[in-house]
Amino acid sequence: MKEIDFFGIFLPPLLAYAALAGVLWYALSKVLSWMGIERVVWHPSLFNTALYVLILSGCILAVFRWGG
Repeated sequence: MKEIDFFGIFLPPLLAYAALAGVLWYALSKVLSWMGIERVVWHPSLFNTALYVLILSGCILAVFRWGG
């Protein structure tokens, strides 16, 4: 794993994965909210946190599996 060079500032790759996961989580949470999933979820904040962690894990696994 190499650092990401952002205008001379070296950033950890986890920051990029977290940003990508955040964008995907935001889009997915809006779709799920539109579908009314919050009515059947016991604890919406816990659900959103778990959803973000799952998406972040998927992004990291996808990069290591197919991204090289």
